[in-house]
Order: sequence, then structure tokens, then C-alpha cells
Amino acid sequence: MIRDRYFEPDVETMPRPRLEERQEQRVLELVPYAYTNSAFYRELWDAHGVHPRDIRSLEDFRERIPFIDKDMLRAYRTKKGDPFAGLLCVPPGRLSSVTSSSGTTGDPEFFAEIWGDGPPLVSASLRDLWEVGVRPGDRVLSPSGTFRNLMDYGYQALGAVVVSADTWFGRMAETLELVRRHRPAYIQLMYPQLVELERLAHEHDLKEVFSSLKGASCAGQPISPRMRAQVRDEWGIELFEYTSAADTGTAWECGEHNGFHLWEDTVFAECVNPATLEAVPDGDLGELVATDLDNSAAPLIRYRSEDLARLSRETCGCGRTHSRMWVSGRRGDETLVDGRTVALRDVWQAVEAQPETVAGVFQIVRAQREVERLHVRVGYDPSVTEDTSDLAVRLREEIRKQTGADPELELHTEDELMATVRSVAKFPRVVKA
Repeated sequence: MIRDRYFEPDVETMPRPRLEERQEQRVLELVPYAYTNSAFYRELWDAHGVHPRDIRSLEDFRERIPFIDKDMLRAYRTKKGDPFAGLLCVPPGRLSSVTSSSGTTGDPEFFAEIWGDGPPLVSASLRDLWEVGVRPGDRVLSPSGTFRNLMDYGYQALGAVVVSADTWFGRMAETLELVRRHRPAYIQLMYPQLVELERLAHEHDLKEVFSSLKGASCAGQPISPRMRAQVRDEWGIELFEYTSAADTGTAWECGEHNGFHLWEDTVFAECVNPATLEAVPDGDLGELVATDLDNSAAPLIRYRSEDLARLSRETCGCGRTHSRMWVSGRRGDETLVDGRTVALRDVWQAVEAQPETVAGVFQIVRAQREVERLHVRVGYDPSVTEDTSDLAVRLREEIRKQTGADPELELHTEDELMATVRSVAKFPRVVKA
């Protein structure tokens, strides 16, 4: 039965006119609420000559309400000594929790939340977990740590049995034994864990180990087509990637694996030209801008994410009507080498082409976006080869072929490079040192 595919069918397949009416109603409630209760928005909007009485439609909202970004929030936080950067709209005593981002692009951002049965981000993910296939009675393997709230609330809301375990980086061999023993239907993975599993695949029949899975999710790092094919074809895992919805929540793939679904009853999404800040047509590349529709504690309003994406409001093949996005990277991730643009995907292709570095563990090292020489740090698998001099020759040649730039190359073992990561969830591809 097709409706069994949806956790909330009436919402997930809502006709777009009704969905947009709901968004407009929520935005028109949000603007006066934020102006009255948030010191940050009141100060900002007053400086731009904007008052809530000026906002009577979504069109007014797009035309009049100014954008915000991380630097503005950090500056306000530093200037005022306010950990919530002036966004908090309620007394601190009313908060249910304060969670954090992964901190990939700098210090972690903190998110104030009010909730009853479950945290907002977790509750919104129930639709996605249901799409993955999680059902009452299923076992799910849940990591013991958290940074955007404990997912166990969501698993339990679906009637799943939570198996809590330490599945953190460096413990995937033990995790395989747990999967054999408890036969979970679902597991959360992250990019460094996939790299670790790639090495363990030489010693374990991963297709047999993971045969109980209905699906697995993966976040924190885009997965290359080569790695995704390996996970699907060699390990037998259907991988559902998800990503940030501009810090307002998450956006997941459905079973069509054709874009990330933005739940538009929880977020109002826009896509703008990063230079002109004008809206771009559906399908064109732009910067994702998001407005919280379900956060009464400290909502983000017209928040520039720095994520470059394409949006589509066409109904997905899965039947859901909410927008989908395809993320291309982060604004500023491209490196200008002696005037030539070098994209991350070009370096990635070169690194994955070598058997010792097929996991694609690499970083571009730069102090600023424009450099005279491309500096690439690459992690290799020492079990494949100890002859790094030959590997270095092949890598330099392939990177030069893909990018047109003669690279300065720095080689480390994959474990050494992974050990330098500050973020709890992500492997940064562009670093300053």
C-alpha cells in the first residue's frame, strides 16, 4: 500500500498551494514574534528600516527582511557577550535543551530548543527514518554520543528497539560483531566510519554482516559515486545520505536517491545568487537560505548557509511534494591557484584513482582562497603499499591532469589524517593548516 511508505502522508504529499499557504501563515506569525522577543532581530530590522507591519505576504518577506549569516551572529555574540547571539525569544529557564552543530567550519554553533515528547530535529527525522524502512519492533544500533540531540527519542517513537553501543571512530571492528549479534535493521554511519569499513572489507564479508539492514544513513561528508557504489554493490547496504538544511534541521534522500527532501512545513527555503542576493530560478545553482518555521526558542530567519545548491519544487518520484535540493559544495571551497579555479571534485577524482588512496581521504591546505600553488594533504592505506615515493609520483601526475595545477603534496596514513579532525562528525576538505 503506497500510503504505508509515508509516516505522515497528508503532510508529505500535501499539494504545493496548501503547503505555501501554510508557510506564509507561519512566516507572518514569526516576524512580529521575533521582532518583539529577539534583541538581534529588533536591532537589525530597525537598522534596515523594517517593521513587522510592513510584512503582509511572502513577497514582502523576501523583499524587506534582511539576510543574516554566521559572521553576523558571531559578531553579536562577541559584542554583547550573549551565548545565544541575541536570537533567544524566551527566558532561558523555558528551554528544553541546548545542542550544537558539528563545528566543521569553525567553533560549533549552539541551538536553543523547546520541546515536549521529542526534540524538533529528531521529530522531523521520523518521516525519513520511516522511508528508510524502520518499523515497530525493528532493532536499531544507536551510537552513545550526540551533538544535535539524542536520536533515541525518534527510534522509540517509531516503536523500534534501541541497541546502544560505542560505534565511534576506530571501533568499527567491534561494531561488526555487534551487528552480527543483534541483527539491527538500521545503523547510522559517517564518512570516517566508511573509510574504516573499507579497510575491514579485506577481512570480513560485509555483505553477510550487514544482511539484516533495511538501510543505513550517512551524513557529515558527501559520498563519492565510487564509494556509494561499493557500499551498495559489495556490502549490500542501501545508503540514505542526509545533510544540513542550513542549520534549521536536516534534509534526507528518499528511496529514489535523487536529491535531499526539505520538509517545508518546518523550513522556508530560498536559493539566491551569492553575489547579487537575487533569487535564482529552480534548477539553477545558488546559495541556500533558510528560515525556521518550527523553532519558537531561537529561530533563524533568512539565514545564509554558505551551501551552494540547486532547488526543485517538482513532485519527487516518491510522491512527496516538498522541495528537493542537490548540494554542490560550500561557498568559497573552490581554490584559485595562480588564477585557475580548482574544484574539490577534481582533486577527489585524482585521489580516488590510486589504489592506496581509493578512500578519498584528502584536504586542500590554504591560508586564503587565492594561492600561488596547490597544497594537497592525502591519506593513504599503508596495508596496500609502503612505497610512498611511487604513490607521490602517481598522485602528482593525476592531480596535475585533473586540475592543471602542479601540486605540493603531503602524505600521511589515513589514520594519522583522521586523527587531526576537530569536528565530531565531519572531515573538512579545506583547512588553513
